[in-house]
Amino acid sequence: MKARLVAKALEEGFVACRICKPTAVPEVPARLDAFLAAGYHGQMGWMEERVTWRADPSALWPEARSVIMLAESYAPEHDPLEILERPDLGAVSVYAKGRDYHDIVKKRLKRLARWLIEQEECQVKVFVDTAPVPEKALAQAAGLGWQGKHTNIVSRDWGNWAFLGSVFTTLELEPDAPEVDRCGSCTACQEVCPTDAFPAPYQLDGRRCISYLTIEYKGPIDEEMRPALGNRIYGCDDCLAACPWNKFAVAASDMRYHGSAGGTLAELAVLDDPTFRTRFSGSPIKRIGRDRFTRNVLYAIGNSGDVSLRAVAQSLCEDEDATVADAARWAVAQLAHL
Repeated sequence: MKARLVAKALEEGFVACRICKPTAVPEVPARLDAFLAAGYHGQMGWMEERVTWRADPSALWPEARSVIMLAESYAPEHDPLEILERPDLGAVSVYAKGRDYHDIVKKRLKRLARWLIEQEECQVKVFVDTAPVPEKALAQAAGLGWQGKHTNIVSRDWGNWAFLGSVFTTLELEPDAPEVDRCGSCTACQEVCPTDAFPAPYQLDGRRCISYLTIEYKGPIDEEMRPALGNRIYGCDDCLAACPWNKFAVAASDMRYHGSAGGTLAELAVLDDPTFRTRFSGSPIKRIGRDRFTRNVLYAIGNSGDVSLRAVAQSLCEDEDATVADAARWAVAQLAHL
């Protein structure tokens, strides 16, 4: 049954499928408590509110006997850092360039889960970043890969460009051996971080992470942090791109992950709410809303060194959203010194 399950998962487009028990991550509670106690979660209060489930996968669904962990590649076609050399463009994280992975991965998970029910008498629940599931810890316990020094899952078979999904089931399946840490003495991901968001290997201070700042953080970003954002307007790929294990990266499982969600800063800055929603329909970017997105674009304009963009920023200095107006005034001030 397990061999057939793995074969079916690969047929569906996943790059790997491994099994663990819901109780296979006893280290999570202590690590999560330390993360929260340090305040590294920033404004992500939902991590505290649902800590009981996140710390213990078996509490999420006590009837589950096995967790099927799956990885789906979204590896980029080209070097994702090349766009950082184009200050007139907005840099969008690789995972958000195309269609929302939640929709694509969840449909694959549901197809696999339905197939499993047809084969065996069991119950299933599927998750893809939509519930308090410690996916990365479970992925390592199942042998998909290991949590690297950048805290993301790394595999010697497919690098670190992958989405994780899980199928919890009442079916008893033989677990796989957990993966061991293979980072060695490498610190490439730590050294490349523009904001020094790693206080130590395997630790991430979300409050300094550009992905957190541009996606999760609400309100004006501290002025001392703004220059480090460069032209990144949604997420950051630096630590992922630096990982040498990406030499084994495999092609993205679905071409819909590849897209052109960015654009010129000049055109992106002037999107009103309806136009923003239309342009990013079906994209992960849509969820942060026009105001937070425009804030990010204005920080990028302030960092661009392009005085021709000053007029665009100037036009937003009296925006109805106070954070957007603050970002616009900052951008104008930055360009005024040139």
